Amino acid sequence: MNIELFLQRTEVLHKRVADLYQTASILPSIPPDMLPQVFQELHSRSRIVQLAMEELCQQNEELIGTRNLLEAERQRYQDLFEFAPDGYLVTNAEGIIQEANHAAAKLLNVSKSFLVGKPLINFVPLEERQYLRSELNYLSHSDRTRELLVHLHQRYGESFDAALTVATVRNQQGKAIYLRWLLRNISERQQSESALVKNESDFIQSRLVEKYSKRETIPLNPLVIWYVSQGVVKLSTFCETGEEVLMGLAATGMVFGSSMTSLKIYQAIALSDVELVSIDVAEIAVSPTLNHTLLPKISQRLRQTEFFLAISGRRLVQERLHYLLQLLKQEVGQTVSEGTRLNIRFTHEDIASACCTTRVTITRLMGKLQEQGVISFDSKKHIILKNL
Repeated sequence: MNIELFLQRTEVLHKRVADLYQTASILPSIPPDMLPQVFQELHSRSRIVQLAMEELCQQNEELIGTRNLLEAERQRYQDLFEFAPDGYLVTNAEGIIQEANHAAAKLLNVSKSFLVGKPLINFVPLEERQYLRSELNYLSHSDRTRELLVHLHQRYGESFDAALTVATVRNQQGKAIYLRWLLRNISERQQSESALVKNESDFIQSRLVEKYSKRETIPLNPLVIWYVSQGVVKLSTFCETGEEVLMGLAATGMVFGSSMTSLKIYQAIALSDVELVSIDVAEIAVSPTLNHTLLPKISQRLRQTEFFLAISGRRLVQERLHYLLQLLKQEVGQTVSEGTRLNIRFTHEDIASACCTTRVTITRLMGKLQEQGVISFDSKKHIILKNL
């Protein structure tokens, strides 16, 4: 029964009770003081019900109006989503597509109905899927908006360079419930930007700077080279015993990336708060100016890697430590009144991994060097090299 019909029947009931009350009041055989109290109560209650129904009817009309406004607003946002010039996707936390707009379907050369229920990773080349999986895992634990550079495969078409901007949406308990994706084809943009790059400052200023905190793991994408705008990044691998081996340090002005190594296991960890700029490998290939700018930095990393190899080849641990401290002095040293201060704090574990030895051994050798006055430490536990 709808509310209008219920109101009509309530009004009929009220009228019948009123008529019955009036009839009973004028009957000569019944004295007024003998009028049953039930009629008075019925009349009073029916009036209350009538008033309540009138108020309920008014509230219902207001709710209908509000619902219409909300539906119009929802439709407006749906139209904005549907007809936006860029591709938009909504996925669950695992990357399964739940919604897609017209531009996203056109980018991937499929219908919208085909996209729903499909993993986004299906449109990524096999060699880049591990990178996307690691990013999905990262997004489930982070609220930071990410910009990812990947190749996307069109269905029955070619692949293209894409920039994916993704944000995480959480429920009241803080659990990631879905991801919002902005998809853009940046192949033409990269070509036009490559032609405009003139020097190092140009490509830094025109790109998004990503920040990572100390000890945070930096994601590695085979299609991207990271340029260190500020800070120091530790590059390492793991041997068969599970021990970490330091492979290099990328300080300010240096570059690194998984495309610059053949190691299957390779990780990058911020040794300080760092600011990084991503450079697409495909962009480097088509830009002579960018090639000219980055070649000295890649050569610098190559020389540093050879130095680390030379250190690991030393027979005595004392010699490895000696040459490592020399390298650190050169790479991250800062002149102070007491000598040369390493502006990054290295743990004994970090030094041990670079010298291919144990932390206990490094602790013992560092203690000897401190006793000999070769090294000291400042208030923040940074190493100061004196006579090295």
